[in-house]
Amino acid sequence: MDGDPSVEPELDSFSLTLPLPYRAALIIVLGVWAWGANLHYLSLVKIDVPSLLHYPSRASPRTDPPHHLSTYRLATLLTIPLTLSLLLFWLLSRRDPTLVIHYDYLPIAYLVLLLSLFLLPLRRFSSSGRTRFLTTLRRISIGGLAPSNAGKFGDILLADVLTSYAKIIADLFVSLCMFFSGPDGSATARPDRGCGGQYLVPIIIAIPSLIRLRQCLIEYVRVRNHNIKNGGMSAQTGWGGQHLANALKYASAFPVIILSALQRNLSLDHEDIGVTEATLYRLWLTAVFVNSVYSFYWDVAKDWDLHLFTAVHQTLTSTSLALHPHSHAHPPATPFGLRERLVFPRPAIYYSAIALDLLLRFTWSLKLSPHLDHFADFESGIFVMEALEVGRRWMWIFLRVETEWVRGLGMGIGMGTSRGEGLLGQEEVLLGDYSGGNSDED
Repeated sequence: MDGDPSVEPELDSFSLTLPLPYRAALIIVLGVWAWGANLHYLSLVKIDVPSLLHYPSRASPRTDPPHHLSTYRLATLLTIPLTLSLLLFWLLSRRDPTLVIHYDYLPIAYLVLLLSLFLLPLRRFSSSGRTRFLTTLRRISIGGLAPSNAGKFGDILLADVLTSYAKIIADLFVSLCMFFSGPDGSATARPDRGCGGQYLVPIIIAIPSLIRLRQCLIEYVRVRNHNIKNGGMSAQTGWGGQHLANALKYASAFPVIILSALQRNLSLDHEDIGVTEATLYRLWLTAVFVNSVYSFYWDVAKDWDLHLFTAVHQTLTSTSLALHPHSHAHPPATPFGLRERLVFPRPAIYYSAIALDLLLRFTWSLKLSPHLDHFADFESGIFVMEALEVGRRWMWIFLRVETEWVRGLGMGIGMGTSRGEGLLGQEEVLLGDYSGGNSDED
């Protein structure tokens, strides 16, 4: 994820305008706005996100603002000082490298303010939401997972979001590490992603995937214990295989992170470990391809419960369909590759989401282009790639929450459910089970 010194040996033009700590802060603030947009649109299509997350009931439902409005207020509170800080930084530094490095305390001061605003109990700015966020963050930071009737879905959602913010979290660490690295250290100098040790940043990047891996294993153990307690597996829980498959998906990110670290560690003599740089590149290419394909499949077939792969497979095997005319994975009235119950108004929304998810899952393929192979080595390119991943996650949330809502409706549970009850009453449910009565078998 680090810029290549051979490509940008000095403080680059982009960093003169938007240093590393400001870039991380900007994406975090945009993420708060994006979550507000998630809540806003989902409320318009009558999806009760607070119920799905087991959000505490409001003291005055009639007078308290909607959740999305509280989130917008918080985003505004974060945006105003960020804008003022950036304007002051530009006014003082004037894109002069020496001054940019000198005024590094301005973005660091904003990061301190950003953290404080999340911690301060300001009631008008989504106080309960921030408290719930911090409580959930503490629980999942060690790979914890709440029970189904106590906010499990919220834990999973936040942990998945953290996987998309992994590089931004690493950038925050790098900024602070550079700032405290000594009298000559500066958070606004050329990013040194070897700060603190050559493998510390890759470890930080891997932590969110490790959190989700542990959550998947917790779910598997819960299913196993449930089956032992009841003397055998049930049709709803199965034996927990999908949780192991989900864990494998997150584990597939680790070879990518390790191989990327080896590739970008310029001080490592690859010959000493018996691997040439060309071999290392081929191994990385294989690992990132497997991770991207696996993750894309899981997004579509499991997280969104869409029958795209089943529909494509049956289309390609039309002879088998002719012999078994009633073996459709979806009714004829269902749009191709989707599911019977859709909340969003147009199938085009789902098809667009699938196409964008595929495109953004494979942004690494730019390295295969002879004209764009260094794009991700520029600081500006790194920022764009990080922003695109956060944007992909924002889009993913719409369909992931909609899918969870549809699963609840498929069980006959939904809008009338009290917040003290789980929308999914079973302790553990196989992914993809409650999608309008059709299970994706891929």
